[in-house]
Amino acid sequence: MSEQLHRINPLGENCLLVSFGDAIDPDIHARVKRLADYLDQHPFHGFVEYVISYRSLAVFYELSEVAQHYSPDGDQTIFETVSHILDTYVQLAQSVTSTPSRLVEIPVCYDEEFGPDLQYVADYHGLTTDEVIKRHTAGEYLVYMIGFSPGFPFLGGLDPSIATPRKDTPRLAIPARSVGIAGQQTGAYPISTPGGWQLIGRSAVDLFDPNREQPNLLQAGDRVKFKQVSLEDYKRYRKGGRPE
Repeated sequence: MSEQLHRINPLGENCLLVSFGDAIDPDIHARVKRLADYLDQHPFHGFVEYVISYRSLAVFYELSEVAQHYSPDGDQTIFETVSHILDTYVQLAQSVTSTPSRLVEIPVCYDEEFGPDLQYVADYHGLTTDEVIKRHTAGEYLVYMIGFSPGFPFLGGLDPSIATPRKDTPRLAIPARSVGIAGQQTGAYPISTPGGWQLIGRSAVDLFDPNREQPNLLQAGDRVKFKQVSLEDYKRYRKGGRPE
């Protein structure tokens, strides 16, 4: 084990969860991302896929293939075998340079029709709506994970001065591409779903498109900047599709 401890626990019969801490922290997430990058470069026999979260990585595998390649005599359980592999990978991954993160700029229209909760967020903090927009677009956000719905990015790095609790009663339907705030997080709804985030604007580009080669616009580890655009520019973006 390194000085930076990690935990490996079973998550069902064909998955292990590698956890690096108990906090939402960019340094912890960097360790998660390094292990994910290492698995991309060095998949073990039986490896199927991984799922990244704030502070852990779920690793799925095929039991029979792991048994065939690593423990044909059954002298170890599959859990012990894969745990040993991942424990070694964690050590090796920490000395490997992480894949450079992408910076993705997302144009957002903060017009009243797209941000029905913008005034509420401003009033909650004693700010003007322009001040909320300025602070929201000033940040550079880390994509900690994708989840909840296809392509939904959970973004950390929100200015605490505009952090706002979720709505007491969630909406039954939120328009696709709506940008919102929930506590210390910000994010955007790629598709129309129920949700309780405070809506402050709408992205002019699609965060999820099943017809693209890579359906999700964002991936865990990306960095995001929001850029304010006018309603007219928003409509031009939508008419022309995602800009180059």
